[in-house]
Amino acid sequence: MATQLVGTPATIEDSNLLSKEELHRRLQAVGESRYHHLHPFHLRMHAGELTRGQLQAWALNRYYYQSRIPIKDSLLLAKSDDPAFRRAWRKRILDHDGDQSGYGGIEKWIQLAEATGLSRDQVIPCTGALPGVIYAVDAYLALVRDSPLLIAVASSLTELFSRKLISLRMDQLRLHYPYLAHGLSYFEGRLTQAPEDAAFALDYVSTHAVTRAEQEKVIQALERKCAILWAQLDAIDYAYVVPGNIPPGCFVPLVERG
Repeated sequence: MATQLVGTPATIEDSNLLSKEELHRRLQAVGESRYHHLHPFHLRMHAGELTRGQLQAWALNRYYYQSRIPIKDSLLLAKSDDPAFRRAWRKRILDHDGDQSGYGGIEKWIQLAEATGLSRDQVIPCTGALPGVIYAVDAYLALVRDSPLLIAVASSLTELFSRKLISLRMDQLRLHYPYLAHGLSYFEGRLTQAPEDAAFALDYVSTHAVTRAEQEKVIQALERKCAILWAQLDAIDYAYVVPGNIPPGCFVPLVERG
């Protein structure tokens, strides 16, 4: 799908157009009210209330999302005919897939899962992932695949809010779950990667959303991405916090087998 080149949006007068500052405030408000830092599962995690089995279930299910991020970014890259944009965006794939050694974010997430007590053979196939998680993640891939480049980029803007959550998460995981201490390199990397990625995406949508309608679609894309992240945690919370709700064929923590 052809797109405008980076930095060269069409000029369209729109008396209702939000200023960049106003658009940023609207996007920030979405994060404050809808980002998954507010989800009860994360609140329990940060309060130290999760069992090892529940952390295992979270790490295993979240891996399905992590493993699809480079696929999502590849779908997004295919929408752009601008080499400058592609050069800037493709670093995200390298961040997650790694270089020739393969040591990127996906491998680091596997190490986090191993720190919970899982084996990589349990994690990598994704056979134990919850249907609700798979459905939500696949919906994110579909959103990126089926949307114009502007909206696909806007769906990544949850990274605007992730650094604060990651910092809190690292502190609380070290405090409440010391056995995870050697598995936190994924979050350490994202402390710098996520803000850089978010800054590029925010500048892109601020420059290329040239009508009020496009600006509203950018905001809606961020709202939808927040809903997708929330839905993943809904599925995990329902299956692993509420007793007796693990679907057939899905991961069952050792402490719950019996």
